[in-house]
Amino acid sequence: MYLKRSDKPVFTRDHAGRTITRADLPPADTRRWVAGRKATVVAAVNGGLLTTAEACARYDLSEEELESWTKSLSKHGPMALRVTALQRYRSES
Repeated sequence: MYLKRSDKPVFTRDHAGRTITRADLPPADTRRWVAGRKATVVAAVNGGLLTTAEACARYDLSEEELESWTKSLSKHGPMALRVTALQRYRSES
């Protein structure tokens, strides 16, 4: 069996400290974005599992949308990624 070599890491840690791999990423056809899936994608990009361009292409996201997820997660935590809490955390910016 041939294993493809890559310079990318095999795993990284998410916001809660859990180990995630490419197998833990949401499916490419995801349409319903809950906070946990958003946080997993952000952790994958921050940890080097995916580049920003790969994440945007795979999940049909704009760079601005991915950047807003990253900022919200780093500033307020995973609760800020919930759609119902979006206005509350944006007004604090």
